[in-house]
Amino acid sequence: MQANELITKDDLKVFKTEMLTEIRQLMKPGAIGQNKPWLKSYEVRKLLNISPGTLQNLRVNGTLHYTKIGGLLYYKHEDIMKLLEDNAR
Repeated sequence: MQANELITKDDLKVFKTEMLTEIRQLMKPGAIGQNKPWLKSYEVRKLLNISPGTLQNLRVNGTLHYTKIGGLLYYKHEDIMKLLEDNAR
């Protein structure tokens, strides 16, 4: 059994910096979806490293817009980039 660990604000800042660095790496040329204007759900989840439930929450609360065709959901690559930029601090 592990002892309880405290997470400080500095720990969270380091985590945020590392996560943004990884996301930027994914956004480099040749990364997932870089040349595609529309991405499928699995591509968005992989790109943002999020679960299906988190992606659903982003849709439901209007944070991330999507288009549904048949049973598939599509997301604009530019919307994902804007979401990242708007939330980068």
